[in-house]
Amino acid sequence: MAKTLLIAHRGASAFRPEHTLEAYSLAIDLGADFIEPDLVTTRDGILVARHENELSGTTNVVEHPEFSNRFTSKFIDGYAVSGWFTEDFTLAELKTLRVKERIPNIRPQNTVFDGLFTIPTLEEIINLVNRKSLETGRKIGIYPETKHPTFFAKEGAFFGGTKDGKLINFSLGKLLIDTLMINKFTDFNRVFIQSFEFENLIELQKKIMPNAGVNFPLIQLYGSTELPVNSCFQHPYDIFFNAKNGENMSTIYGSLATTTERGVLDTLTGYGNLDNRATLQWISDTYAQGVGPWKNNFLLRIPINEDGEGSNEITTQLTGEVTSFVEDAHRAGLLVHCYTLRPEKRYLTLKPDGKPQSAREEVIQLIKIGVDGLFCDNPRIGNQNLEFRI
Repeated sequence: MAKTLLIAHRGASAFRPEHTLEAYSLAIDLGADFIEPDLVTTRDGILVARHENELSGTTNVVEHPEFSNRFTSKFIDGYAVSGWFTEDFTLAELKTLRVKERIPNIRPQNTVFDGLFTIPTLEEIINLVNRKSLETGRKIGIYPETKHPTFFAKEGAFFGGTKDGKLINFSLGKLLIDTLMINKFTDFNRVFIQSFEFENLIELQKKIMPNAGVNFPLIQLYGSTELPVNSCFQHPYDIFFNAKNGENMSTIYGSLATTTERGVLDTLTGYGNLDNRATLQWISDTYAQGVGPWKNNFLLRIPINEDGEGSNEITTQLTGEVTSFVEDAHRAGLLVHCYTLRPEKRYLTLKPDGKPQSAREEVIQLIKIGVDGLFCDNPRIGNQNLEFRI
């Protein structure tokens, strides 16, 4: 049986503030095969690692009075967000900020590192991976995610300065491929490119990568497949945006535009409408080599503790039902890399018998189901349990 890949979700984010060189380095030391940077862009078109392009949740930007006049509100994936945004800062300006823990109430131990680390560029991440590969004798890979690609390419605008109000008009896919090419990180065995959106992955496969002479494997992420759609986590934003703006959906998505369970791609199309054998086969035939599902989509569970006993309590229980998603994806020739395995109690669940499921047991369960890769916040747990492959 092929090795189950261990993918460090934003680095060793259970131990260090996520998306820092220090988190990535520790993840490699703990045995990760790949590290996962989420990528957004600066004002000058440099890719940097942040979970979101809004900065106040993960940096000390609010403590910099020289940037107070850049506070603004934007619509990100259909939601109003207020704060400071990476695309309104040059790289040099971003480097004056310091990173802080994103979820301090859940990971208070990580707050001791607040203010110590900077925002890394993709180039710095590549250099780190190359250096650690030499140190460890292992070929470490990079598993980047393009964040909000429709916002950056079609919808979002700059704030302030000579670019104020102008569309950003940056293709994250092209910036990503250009950066990999410039830094000669082109071994297709050491790169996966992922996105929750469809259009930018199709563009990578059909246009950007052929023009660059590379062919990295692409992974289509799936958000929640619960229907009906009532949050951005339940639908691909590019499909919503393009349908809302009257784009020719067949031109962008080919036969997928008319073969979903809804019969059409529109503003109500959710991941749940794309969770079927026909769509998985279309993804495989058209552009991707794998899918990245949320584990809750196929390991079904019910809510518990709805009376709100605290943010660190277990809130779900497995029903014992496992959908056919992993089997269907494999039948379509797709890899399955699922997310996210986190060690904190609030992210764990109860087993069908009502007993808590440990992070160790969760890894074993997913490997037995047959997933090909695991996104882990604590690579140590995932690494220790890979011996349980069957």
